[in-house]
Amino acid sequence: MDAFYASVELLRYPELKGQPVVIGGGRDRGPVTLPDGSRRFARLRDYVGRGVVTTSTYEARALGVFSAMGMMKAAVLAPDAVMLPVDFDQYRHCSRLFKAAVREIAPIVEDRGIDEIYIDLTDHPGALADGGLQVGRQLKDAVFAATGLTCSIGLTPNKLLSKICSDLDKPNGLTLLDMAEVPTRIWPLAAKKINGIGPKATEKLAALDIHTIGHLAEVERHILVARFGESTGHWLHEVSHGRCERPVVTFSEPKSISRETTFSRDLHAVRDRAELSEIFTELCVKLANDLGRKGYAAKTIGLKLRFDDFKIVTRDITLPVHTLEARAIRRAAGECLKRVDLSRRLRLIGVRAGSLLPQDEVPEPGAAEVERAMARPSSRSLGPSAQATAVAVREPLAGYQLPMPLFDIETRTDTDMPHR
Repeated sequence: MDAFYASVELLRYPELKGQPVVIGGGRDRGPVTLPDGSRRFARLRDYVGRGVVTTSTYEARALGVFSAMGMMKAAVLAPDAVMLPVDFDQYRHCSRLFKAAVREIAPIVEDRGIDEIYIDLTDHPGALADGGLQVGRQLKDAVFAATGLTCSIGLTPNKLLSKICSDLDKPNGLTLLDMAEVPTRIWPLAAKKINGIGPKATEKLAALDIHTIGHLAEVERHILVARFGESTGHWLHEVSHGRCERPVVTFSEPKSISRETTFSRDLHAVRDRAELSEIFTELCVKLANDLGRKGYAAKTIGLKLRFDDFKIVTRDITLPVHTLEARAIRRAAGECLKRVDLSRRLRLIGVRAGSLLPQDEVPEPGAAEVERAMARPSSRSLGPSAQATAVAVREPLAGYQLPMPLFDIETRTDTDMPHR
């Protein structure tokens, strides 16, 4: 999908079309409706905080504003850009609409996130006759009819090339490519255009004077293996020639689900306890709702903290049974928190649910599990009160509020350290 979040917002606020728009910031930065019915929008120059850009329109990107950029830095580049808050509920709604429209035409779909999918057209009638041109146009029309949004499609022999080509003619692009065209259309592109070659690999390749995909294709396989190892070297050689055997996978179980937030200012575990408690409790409730909505229960609960010195600390706990219950998640996260030195201020806090099982596969806890749940834990397990609530719950939670505070604990550096 083209600039997906921003495009969804432009459907809601059509008067912003053609303007630089940045999606990011809290709900309090939404537009204000004036007495005459017009709307006043927040501008990026007025932003103060440490948030990051979620996405931006192509007009904002032309000014140098891209996803994951700090909002303050973006304000320097595009001070007059309109700023809108993130609305994931609406984005998920539009995501479901565009994917349903695609599946009506081509049901073999691999879901790659809220705004991206792979489609296998091998057995689609007529798709191979014209390289997929007609069905590509049909897909684009169906997505637009269902959502009012445009998308860009790459039609090629494999997922590697389709990923690259879907970005070549954005927005609203339709790019067809066969293997014979790899030298002329793919090799001139930067090596980082290959999905899987990140900043570190790009830097390492540049040190070898390898800057484009074509440069990479010129290097013999044994040299790449010697430089990058057997697996990575072989992979680099294959992808540089446009070869990829990965199938379209129509279903895969998620490994984990997480929620996190970056604070607008550094918060202290003691002096800002009430604010932290409210924020973290809300994260736990949202994570429980995510599990319920997606139909999973978790057995591992993890904690992520980033401090004011940018150090990241993670802790996790394994529950005796699977759960998607907000109270159990909050208590488990609290136990993780007790194993962290909280003397420094916090920039970010997050909660993760792992060891997932579909809800209908979670066994009912038997007598042995209940007994273990009530037993005194080891140093890496939950406390008795938390374990007693770690039960499998099959109904999602909506709008659930936890009355108990979170940061009412004594900080310590680890489980064996004395309380401070």
